[in-house]
Amino acid sequence: MEKENEINVLDELNKGVCMRQDAIRFILDKVKDKNLKKVLNEQYKKYQNITKKIAKIYPDYSENKPHETSTMNKAMTWYGIEMKTLMDDSTSKITDLLLQGTNMGIIEGRKLLNHKNIDSTIHKLVQEYADMQEESVEKLKKFL
Repeated sequence: MEKENEINVLDELNKGVCMRQDAIRFILDKVKDKNLKKVLNEQYKKYQNITKKIAKIYPDYSENKPHETSTMNKAMTWYGIEMKTLMDDSTSKITDLLLQGTNMGIIEGRKLLNHKNIDSTIHKLVQEYADMQEESVEKLKKFL
């Protein structure tokens, strides 16, 4: 039996995680600061971990696979990064872009946490994501 609310939360969470992974992949080759690269690689691994956790529990709620970002969204993310770093690919500018995306992730995560009728396993996973986003902001601020 499918649980609609849980599926929706897991799908939205997975799309957010995929979008953050795409952004890191698209921007990583522009990063010159070794410490920022290290932070981004650590974040990427954390996103991968959340993706694995989603994939592990998703079958408990649906026979389908979790929704990911569309090809169009991936292309728009790539294009946006390319355009915004065309004239300025400094560490500060790249960090600014990353912080904007991370702040959107915090908002998404907090909205998902407001779903009162979700299983505690999913709630913990969303909490982990939101906390990770907030931790990322603190780490990224140092590179502005």
